[in-house]
Amino acid sequence: MSLRFHWSLSRVGDNLRGAKPMAEQTGLLSFDAQVEFCRRAEECGIESVLMAFSFTRPDPVLLSMALGMKTHSLKYMIAIRSGVISPTLFVQQINTIAALTNGRVCLNIVTGHTPHELGYYGDFLPHDERYARMDEFLSICRDLWRGDAEVNFSGKYYRIEGAKVNLPFVAPDRKSPEIFLGGNSEQADQLAIKHADCHWRFPSAPEKLKPRVSSIIATGTEVGLLVSMIARPTREEALQDAAALIGKAGTKAKEFQRQALSKSDSVGIKTNFWLAENGESDWLTPCLWTGAIPYLGAPAIALVGSHDEIAAAMLEYKAIGVSQFLLMGWPDLEEMTIFSREVLPRVRAMESQANLSDEVFLRKIS
Repeated sequence: MSLRFHWSLSRVGDNLRGAKPMAEQTGLLSFDAQVEFCRRAEECGIESVLMAFSFTRPDPVLLSMALGMKTHSLKYMIAIRSGVISPTLFVQQINTIAALTNGRVCLNIVTGHTPHELGYYGDFLPHDERYARMDEFLSICRDLWRGDAEVNFSGKYYRIEGAKVNLPFVAPDRKSPEIFLGGNSEQADQLAIKHADCHWRFPSAPEKLKPRVSSIIATGTEVGLLVSMIARPTREEALQDAAALIGKAGTKAKEFQRQALSKSDSVGIKTNFWLAENGESDWLTPCLWTGAIPYLGAPAIALVGSHDEIAAAMLEYKAIGVSQFLLMGWPDLEEMTIFSREVLPRVRAMESQANLSDEVFLRKIS
């Protein structure tokens, strides 16, 4: 199976968003810039773009609908928290987008990572209970997408009686949206195994990640990595641009990130910051760099290197069972273009060579 690639829309129009305090981040970004990015993503072979959820961003459902009307093949991976909407209404919204875009919508399930921000939406559950509630939420959604009977559900967090949505999920190849679920905790692993098609997590060295990936893919759920990228013609150029990125972020950004970290209960975020601040080196592998995390946040863990090195690193992750990547860059439009022109062809060539080698080996032993 060929690797699949997605890109985050979260930094488009605001390249160093993570270097700012939350109070200065805004959802009033250029719609034209977002349309341009999405159309370029279609040209670059990107399968979907992540539509993040936050009080500092526009509503991901509405924005996905607007962008879907301006594009032709790109899918929109809409982030959803169970604590902000009823499952029945959510299914109705997603089915509406599917009907109007020929199924170009998928889901990124998240439970939130900052308790005080969750409180803005009236959500005060602790970390583990948010996963328990999401289990109920997704159980109801899946029954509604099945559409073969009225849905009745009585749980700790939801009670649904005789529910139905007379608007099916419309897509050429599916009767419900593909579900991605993010998180690095054990609760996230188990929820992904139960409900998701693919589990997003932050990367670490392949040899350390392999046991956890193996246990998840053995259940039939895929594993994907959320990682940033700085790919250049040579390693030296990539390292220079990585250093320049930290310089542009500035020292104040570290204090903003420390404040954000102190308010988070996310296992993945805390783990990434620990790796960045307590490791013997900024490099977890020759390509996996933690140096930008203290300045730009946990998603700034990055693959850094030459085009050949980045492609080879992706194939190393594929070898342990990783099948998808959700990428980000600085700035995203330029980095995505570099990825499409330089890295992606190398990845496909390496995959073809590996497949050919496997075929030759099988012929020899048959």
